[in-house]
Amino acid sequence: MLEVRAVFEMASLPYSLPMLMQAPQGDGHPVLLLPGFMGSESSLIALELYLRNRGYNVQTWGLGRNVGFRPGHASAIEQKIRYLHHETGRKVSLVGWSLGGVFALYGAHQAGECVRNVITLGSPVSVDASGTAVPSLLKALYRLIAHPMGSAAHSMQPRAKTLREGKRLLVPVSCLYSLSDGVVPPQEATLDGDRRMHENIRVWGSHVGLGFNPLVLQIVADRLAQPEGQWQPYAPSGVLGMVHRALTHEAVPI
Repeated sequence: MLEVRAVFEMASLPYSLPMLMQAPQGDGHPVLLLPGFMGSESSLIALELYLRNRGYNVQTWGLGRNVGFRPGHASAIEQKIRYLHHETGRKVSLVGWSLGGVFALYGAHQAGECVRNVITLGSPVSVDASGTAVPSLLKALYRLIAHPMGSAAHSMQPRAKTLREGKRLLVPVSCLYSLSDGVVPPQEATLDGDRRMHENIRVWGSHVGLGFNPLVLQIVADRLAQPEGQWQPYAPSGVLGMVHRALTHEAVPI
C-alpha cells in the first residue's frame, strides 16, 4: 500500500525543478536508460527530459516494454552499448530502473570496456540461491507475463551466469534503494563490493515513483557529472542534499 506514495512523488517534481536545475551540467557523454519490468520508454520520460536538459546524449533501449530478462533483449542491450560507444567515441553510462538495472549490470559485465558507470534504481541485483523476497503478487505477475517458472527460469540461463556468480565489476556502480520499497527488498537492491568503486545510496520513496522522485533525479545527475576516471562516493550537498539527509536520517556534517 505504500506504493501509492508514487503519486505524491510525481506531484512534487514540478515544485522541485528550481533545485534540480542547480545540478551540474553534463559533458555530453551517452547515457542509456533501461525501464523496469512491464515498463516502456515512456516510463522513463522524467529521467530522459531532465538528463537531456543537463546536457547528456540520452538514449532509451528501443525494445518496447520490458517483459522479463530475455536472452534476445540481453544481447540487444550489449550490442547497443557497443554501438553507442563506437558511434560517439565515448564510454556509455547505464541507468536502470528495477529490472532495467539487472540489464544494466549484465551489459556492464559483457561490454565493460564501453561502460563509464552504472546506476541502478531499486533493482534486484543481489538475489541469492534461496530466491527473491519480492511480494507474491509480483512473482505471480512475472510467471504470467515473462515465464511460467518465474524469474528463476531467466536467472539460471547461461547469459545470467556472471550475475549469479557475483563477479566483480571494474566500473563504478551506484545502487539506489529505499527501506520502504514495496517491490524489491532493500537487501536485494544493494551490492557488497569494493567501496572505492561500488556504493549503496539510501533514498526515501516508493519503488514505482523512483523514476519521478526529485531526490533520485538529483543523485543520478550528480553521479553522471563526475569526470571520467575520477569517481568518488556520493556526498549529499545543497538544499536537496539536506532534504536527502533528513529523510534518510543521516547525520549532517558540521
